[in-house]
Amino acid sequence: MFDLQAIIKEFSDCDCGIKHETALKDVVIGSGVTKDTGEILKRNGFEKNLLLVADKNTLKAADGVLTALKDFKVRLKIYDNLREATVEQVEVIKELISDNDGVISVGTGSLNDICRKASKDAQKPLCIFATAASMDGFASYGAPLTDGNFKATYDAKSPEVIIADTKILAKAPAELKSAGFGDMIGKYVGLIDWQVSALITGEYYCEKVANLTRQATDKIMALADRITAEDEDSASAVLEALLLTGLGMSFVKNSRPASGTEHIVSHFWECKKLLEGKLSDFHGKKVGVATLLIMKEYGELYKKTSVKAHKEQVDWQDVYEHYGALKGEVVKLNTPDTITDRINPKDIEDNWGKIREIIASVPPYETLYDAMKKAGCATTCEEIAVSKQLEQEGLKYHPYMRRRMSLKRLSNMID
Repeated sequence: MFDLQAIIKEFSDCDCGIKHETALKDVVIGSGVTKDTGEILKRNGFEKNLLLVADKNTLKAADGVLTALKDFKVRLKIYDNLREATVEQVEVIKELISDNDGVISVGTGSLNDICRKASKDAQKPLCIFATAASMDGFASYGAPLTDGNFKATYDAKSPEVIIADTKILAKAPAELKSAGFGDMIGKYVGLIDWQVSALITGEYYCEKVANLTRQATDKIMALADRITAEDEDSASAVLEALLLTGLGMSFVKNSRPASGTEHIVSHFWECKKLLEGKLSDFHGKKVGVATLLIMKEYGELYKKTSVKAHKEQVDWQDVYEHYGALKGEVVKLNTPDTITDRINPKDIEDNWGKIREIIASVPPYETLYDAMKKAGCATTCEEIAVSKQLEQEGLKYHPYMRRRMSLKRLSNMID
């Protein structure tokens, strides 16, 4: 059972020195709880006028939610099939929110992202009614949004309330369930990158929050062969694990506990495809494939018992050419200095043993691959319509679209 208050209490006095807080007031996960949606909102202070945002697929999946809101005055914003969250859509939702007291986002992924950003900007309460355990951003304070084909993470709000009916989660398409698994196993890469950055750059790191992510991800790994089953217990367990990583992001107010290089590679692929007028596959599918690619490389780095390091050498003209129309955003992120400028190569050499220990602290590529196959996940770029050329471009050029240190970025400084 997901006990939000117990988790908040556990993290109320953390040794890291940072006060861990979350806007979340209530999380309700259970069989048949759709009918209780209205009462849940009332007890959490939601007023009468609501904006409900969904698409045709998620509203159909959440059958009964409108009936449950019979005591509210509900305005609807229904998309056909929202697959890409953009800043333009945020503005649309913000305008609609102005005449309402709160928002309920019915669905997952992009729908939640535009609502979390718009609700923050408009300072309105938000409830997320989850229809699939397909991603971990339900409780996050960041929203990945596209602006002019460049994808970045914007400050957003964590919802006050999250509701999930396990009957609905269990009936979600198998592809979405597998995507949720792919999103979760990417946390192992994120944990490596966060620890390595803390070791080499002194970036803030909280062991307790990292362990929250690690325990949630380990739990999902153990469920690999049950992920796609139409089983309420499994669906509930997956969603709870996703929420735990979201809470971790809430506690530190950034995405470090839940994403690393694998997410940035996925975003690079997405941006490049958008430049061609093409939509990408589901977020979790891309993240899962990127995780395997990165873990294979980290496994090779682990084999090095010692290294020689040097200052990062970047052919910026080459980088800008590969970003094309997105060059301007990359320039902003890497001037007047880059994230590696202050790193002493000797610190990499001296700490290489510790870096190897960090790599070895998560399951290796082979274990993740086997688990993903059991969970019905995509495991190759071909399965997510990413060409070999785009795959290699993503692995080489992704670091420059984020100002964030990772082991992958650090590897560019190793002979």
